[in-house]
Amino acid sequence: MRLSLLRNQLLSALAVTTLFLVPGAMADTDQDTTEAWRIFVADHTQPLVRVIDLETGEELGRYELKGYAALTASASGQTVFAAQTEAGIVHAIKTGIRFSDHGEHRDLEVSDPALLPVTFEGGRPGHVVPHGDHAILFYDRGGKADIIDEAALLEGKAEVRSVDTTKPHHGVAVTMGSYVLVSVPNTDIETKPDELPPRVGLRVVDETGEQVGDIAPCTDLHGEATSARLVAFGCKEGVLVARPGGLDGPKLEMIPYPSEFPKAHTGTLLGGTAMQFFLGNYGEDKIVLIDPDNAQPYRLIELPTRRVDFTLDPATPRNAYILTEDGDLHVLDVIKAEIVAKANVTEPYSKDGHWRDPRPRLAVVDGQIAITDPRHSLVRVFDAGTLEETRTIAVEGQPFSIVAVGGSGASH
Repeated sequence: MRLSLLRNQLLSALAVTTLFLVPGAMADTDQDTTEAWRIFVADHTQPLVRVIDLETGEELGRYELKGYAALTASASGQTVFAAQTEAGIVHAIKTGIRFSDHGEHRDLEVSDPALLPVTFEGGRPGHVVPHGDHAILFYDRGGKADIIDEAALLEGKAEVRSVDTTKPHHGVAVTMGSYVLVSVPNTDIETKPDELPPRVGLRVVDETGEQVGDIAPCTDLHGEATSARLVAFGCKEGVLVARPGGLDGPKLEMIPYPSEFPKAHTGTLLGGTAMQFFLGNYGEDKIVLIDPDNAQPYRLIELPTRRVDFTLDPATPRNAYILTEDGDLHVLDVIKAEIVAKANVTEPYSKDGHWRDPRPRLAVVDGQIAITDPRHSLVRVFDAGTLEETRTIAVEGQPFSIVAVGGSGASH
């Protein structure tokens, strides 16, 4: 990763507001400023999602679903999607947080959260990918991906464009302009009724659903992220990067792992917002920083124990946070590619056992880090600068998946 480039990007980023997770631009002096932060917490064993005011700890809403849910916030922060894989359904929750940009400042409108009346059904909904003014829902056993228009959804309407995924498989779809990047399953092998075929590559389809160009090989494709204008996918042989290609469609480039790296691969990716880079796992006890435009695109960081969860800080672009199974929270400086601080924040949560056993998850909230602690029915809140626990929020049951939405802006 080019250090000088990232430093320049960081200086620029400090003057930029980043989506819905960063405090808004300074409002005019004659305008009032309002601030609101909400966390959405899904229970590990009960089919429900709670909405909690971060400042007061007050529960603002509780929504019963059909099954266990994984949560994903939309790019605008106006919607949270609750994908219930086993129940075959996706619910959408209006967050009650809405920003509108006015150049020199942003307006913030705060309203009550609500469970929206529109639901989306299909076989085993898995990856939910937020992108711009829409989100893409991928159905592992449905043979399709649905592109959902958020504006229509917030009005209680379903405006959906479906994309064929060739054959049911555990995959992903991402939009890039008018094109869609779709994972490709192995159609040459027979699978048992309870199994899905492996992924072997990525294809590009246009607005008519026709494939553009050749399939790009990507063995065991899993994990995706967007950073600036690039989209990256984790593969066994490297990270596959898609770049906008104009009238000819996106251009796909495989960035192989360095030959000196230990044998492992990336299956989870996060994309920088104010800076162009990707952060991914590399096996279970290492993470990797990826700068696709660098002559040496990979920088490997070893962890003391296996990773439980990790996230980026959009308000402080150089920071990433990694929770390891020993209960330690690590601060990664993405410019230095070094762990610069750590603190013990929970009891140990081993990675052994079932992959869906309840373990903590992270969310970044306005200079704070919220961590679910399902064993103790808590959300723990830590200061991002000192890593000191500032308070806890009691949550019934086993709080698990968590997303944060909010910020500050002018009110009229």
